[in-house]
Amino acid sequence: MKIDPRFYFLFATLITLSNCKEQKKETPVQIVEDKITYATLAEGELVAYEDDFWELINKETPIEIIAEGHDWTEGPLWVPQLEMLLYTDIPRNAIYSWKEGGKSALYLQPSGYLGNDFKGKEPGANGLLLNPQNQLVLCQHGERRIAVMESELSNPKPLFQPIIAKFKNKRFNSPNDGVYTSKGDLFFTDPPYGLPKQMQDQGKEIDFQGVYRFTIKGELQLVTKEFTRPNGIAFSPDERLLYVANSDPEMAIWKVFEVSEDGQIGAGKLFYDATKEVANEKGLPDGLKVDNDGNIFATGPGGVFVFSGDGKVLGKIKTGQATSNCAFNNDKTTLFITADSYVLRVKLRE
Repeated sequence: MKIDPRFYFLFATLITLSNCKEQKKETPVQIVEDKITYATLAEGELVAYEDDFWELINKETPIEIIAEGHDWTEGPLWVPQLEMLLYTDIPRNAIYSWKEGGKSALYLQPSGYLGNDFKGKEPGANGLLLNPQNQLVLCQHGERRIAVMESELSNPKPLFQPIIAKFKNKRFNSPNDGVYTSKGDLFFTDPPYGLPKQMQDQGKEIDFQGVYRFTIKGELQLVTKEFTRPNGIAFSPDERLLYVANSDPEMAIWKVFEVSEDGQIGAGKLFYDATKEVANEKGLPDGLKVDNDGNIFATGPGGVFVFSGDGKVLGKIKTGQATSNCAFNNDKTTLFITADSYVLRVKLRE
């Protein structure tokens, strides 16, 4: 049988494309002359709306790719004692690590679901944080709970102790992000994203999407159920204000709550509404962090919004990607960003 020569050309092309795709996943950075160099995100751009933006970021600062080839990155966390960044890949049910001068590496798997029969798309851990005892705490989508890793940070193992899994004897939807106060209270959000069918999932036991407080005394309190998709959460430096993102395209907003001395939360006020921007930019309000001066770095449509404490948009770190979360290094001179399949780095002014 005579084979059309075009078949060989097509077959060779498919093999080449396949190899390129695999190479992208396996080589998150390039090694040139024995030094690690980082690619610059082609779609990335720093956009200032106020001159104060340049007091936080140098105009010439690149948006660097430090890891790529993932499915969906989330949960960036800087671990000071190991000088290491951790981040999650939720669909892969895994956590990865990255250190300066090296490539990203698998850190822990599984991370959010411990079984073998998950039916949805987001089984893995989402938000990561360190508790007051310096242990790794995970918002576990697949297990629908918040848990602590029982092994040492330097020797990770998929052994977990649940911290909290139910509200009034009903399983959470899928805890998403959390933050500890200086007193040891844990505040966290609980949207439906980890459920296989989200809002239509038959296993959904709570008929709202809550924000919760789990006190150091072991008491669980519902802070609010006013959000349709509560997501990122963070405190101001003095812990008198609590910021919460709502990742709903119909109500893409951030709210701010006053916090009393005893940790009780007052009524929420609109901080910023990005609903109109969703139609033109990739992404929704998601993870956020606050610097020492009270400026808020919040992922949303287009990349990372940089707000002043009074809600003014100082500028954007545009990524061109659906951008999920961000985290500072220990002295807050570097911002790490998880955006779709990438992990990015932006150096800030000291």
